[in-house]
Amino acid sequence: MVGIEYEMPPFDLRLAMDTLAAKDPQLAPLIKETREFRVEKGAAESPYEVLVEAVTHQSISGKAAATIFDRVKALGSNGRIPTPKEMLKLRKPALRKAGLSGAKILAMKDLAKKTIDGVVPTLDEAHELSDEELVKRLVSVRGIGTWTVEMFLIFRLGRPDVLPIDDLGVRKGWAITYGKKHMPAPKELLKFGERWRPYRTVASWYMWRACQRAGNAILRKIRPHKTKRGNFTKPQKKEHATRK
Repeated sequence: MVGIEYEMPPFDLRLAMDTLAAKDPQLAPLIKETREFRVEKGAAESPYEVLVEAVTHQSISGKAAATIFDRVKALGSNGRIPTPKEMLKLRKPALRKAGLSGAKILAMKDLAKKTIDGVVPTLDEAHELSDEELVKRLVSVRGIGTWTVEMFLIFRLGRPDVLPIDDLGVRKGWAITYGKKHMPAPKELLKFGERWRPYRTVASWYMWRACQRAGNAILRKIRPHKTKRGNFTKPQKKEHATRK
């Protein structure tokens, strides 16, 4: 399997790093000592293709997902992901044989239909849309949640000011960076993150780096956020991960 290649984001990364270090001294050591933010230089050329891959990878391990994704690509012309029109014509048994669950097949079909209808934009159109408009459009697709769209905005489009407040890696990284025993509630992180504007993407990147540097032993000690009554919330079973 070919590894993912990375490239510089389409904004002034040095300015972002310097701005964050000046605004938030707690970030300065992470910025100095860990890897710089990069976006994926992937083969996918459209939001449709990116989301087909995202749906394929939901809730299964990376190796298994890669195998299934290769099978899905084999169903298209020239070894590429089936076009939206091809996807709609594919019969359920063929997609099942590739390894997709019933729910993922429904998601793929809805994604293809909404791409043809223009709800899911082309890559050129996506570059012209705001973060908010892209989230609104893409989460209307069956099986696509806000987190998936945020990862697309961050790592595919290189948008500078995205804060994935539900991501466990970002929330745990915040607890490590600021010396807390508990993760912040999503609303708490959203409020705190105002200081990071207009570079919340880069700050999120360093929250992931904080997790990576801390290691599993420390991560396991971080507790869920407390409710007002002092109780702990249950961990959410979502597609969250500590990125790369």
